[in-house]
Amino acid sequence: MSVQERKERERAGRERLIVATARELAEQQGWDAVTTRRLAERIEYSQPVLYSHFRGKREIIGAVALEGSTEMAAALRAATSAADGPRARVTALARAYLDFAARNPAVYDAIFQLDGGLAFAQEDTPEPLKDAFAALLETLGEVAGDHVHPALFTEVFWAALHGLATLGRSGRLPPEDTEQRVELLVDRLATV
Repeated sequence: MSVQERKERERAGRERLIVATARELAEQQGWDAVTTRRLAERIEYSQPVLYSHFRGKREIIGAVALEGSTEMAAALRAATSAADGPRARVTALARAYLDFAARNPAVYDAIFQLDGGLAFAQEDTPEPLKDAFAALLETLGEVAGDHVHPALFTEVFWAALHGLATLGRSGRLPPEDTEQRVELLVDRLATV
C-alpha cells in the first residue's frame, strides 16, 4: 500500500469516526449538543482536524443524512422483500418506515428536519437520497392506481408516513393506535 493510499484510508476512517460520534451524541442528547468542540473532545482530535473534513455542523448533519438514507433504503427493501403481495409489501414498507423513524430519531431529523446542505428532488440530489426515494417508489408505484403518476403517489404516501412519524415522535398521536393508522393509510391510499 502506498503512502497516499494509507493517508486516504486514514482520512476516510477519521470521517467515519466523526460521523459516528455525531450520530451517537445526537441520539443521546439531541442535535443541539453536537458541536465541533464536543466532537473534537470525544474523538480526541483537534477542531482544525474536524474542519479539515467538514466545514461545520451543517456538513456533518448532511453526512449523517446520507448515511441514514442508505440505511433507511436498505431497511425498507428488506421489509418489502419479505412480504408476499402488493398489500403486504405496502404495509411492511409503512411499518419499516415508521420503525426506522422511531429507532433513529436523530438520524431521521438529519434526513428530513435539519439543514444538512443537501438538495432534495433536484438533478443534483445526492444518490443516497435518490435511492431512499426509489426504495419507496419500488413498492408504492405498483399500487398507485390507474391514471396516477407513481412518483406523485409515492410523494403523497411518503408525506403521510412522514406526518405519522413526526406526530408520533412528538407525542401528538397515541402510540397504541399506530397499527390502525398504518392499516387505514394502506386501505385508503393504496389500490390493492
